Amino acid sequence: MKHSILRNAAFAALTALAAAGASAAGNHTGGHGHGNADAAIGQPGVAAKATRTINVDMTDGMRFTPADIKVKQGETVRFVVKNSGQLKHELVLGTEKELKEHYEAMKKNPEMEHADPNMVTLAAGKSGEIVWQFTKAGKVDFACLQPGHYDAGMKGAVTVASKTAAAK
Repeated sequence: MKHSILRNAAFAALTALAAAGASAAGNHTGGHGHGNADAAIGQPGVAAKATRTINVDMTDGMRFTPADIKVKQGETVRFVVKNSGQLKHELVLGTEKELKEHYEAMKKNPEMEHADPNMVTLAAGKSGEIVWQFTKAGKVDFACLQPGHYDAGMKGAVTVASKTAAAK
């Protein structure tokens, strides 16, 4: 009896450990610490408050169209993102530093799942959206962080004009 209790306890512990390890390795939700980064690049927007829609196309040529986007500080934008390629692509908004760090993690773990409001990951032929409010003037980078795509140049930038510059 004691033997089966120990065996069951050991099995339960190993199962829990394996599940935790698989979750940490394969699921990219919640563990980013995006709170500080989001402050630098803006914040998730409310779809009803979007002032315009920008269509972005992703291709297997490792490019975004458009790759240079201009918005105004405080503006909420609805990005409708389409994957016109045959490969999985994504659009991730972030600082250059954050994107590079995330890309290194993706290279080590290419099957990570994403569920953060600053990104959309799409299978071939699919569309999705990001609604984002740009709260600070400056530059917000975006990129595809699928392994090899960032290195191939699949990146772009959103230039956020300050409220005072936009008023002139």
